[in-house]
Amino acid sequence: MRSSKSRSRSKNNRNRPSGGNVVNRVFDSSGPEGKVRGTPQQIIDKYNQLARDAQLANDRVATENFQQHAEHYLRLLSEAQREMDARREEQERQNRERQAERDRERAERQEREAAAPAPAQPAPVVDPAETTQPDVLDVAGEDQSGDSGLVETPESKPKKPARRPRTRKPKASDSAEATTPAADSGDAPEAAE
Repeated sequence: MRSSKSRSRSKNNRNRPSGGNVVNRVFDSSGPEGKVRGTPQQIIDKYNQLARDAQLANDRVATENFQQHAEHYLRLLSEAQREMDARREEQERQNRERQAERDRERAERQEREAAAPAPAQPAPVVDPAETTQPDVLDVAGEDQSGDSGLVETPESKPKKPARRPRTRKPKASDSAEATTPAADSGDAPEAAE
């Protein structure tokens, strides 16, 4: 069995922010009128409403109590807002530094390109129709010794006539049994002794 002290300690630790986004986190607040559940802004609004109601009822102690509860969540919210602002400023500073670095690199690259010698002019485009063409060799007119210096390709070889497809013969084992009745009847001549 746990003591009431350990339970109250764990209960107090529940309301502490765990480093997450406090602005949107849901809290359970145990106030004098019971539990109040919601984001810090919702809890602040609820306690302020309860403080106004207590003030209208002329209950100064309850009014002060509700205002203190609201102030606690207001501090949580403002601390979270300061942390978010600091993070945002840090990100903006890093973005400005990155942009300045990119701008420096771009300026250096442009300076190098401006200082580099101009690239050589490309050769002018020549129309093949205007240039002189090489002479064509007359292969058929050469001597018929067969050595024209050209390589023979499969396309230039004469084609062989197409072969006729072969027809299959019946299997030898099937035809042998059907055509030799003497082996089955036992009329085969016996070998000489």
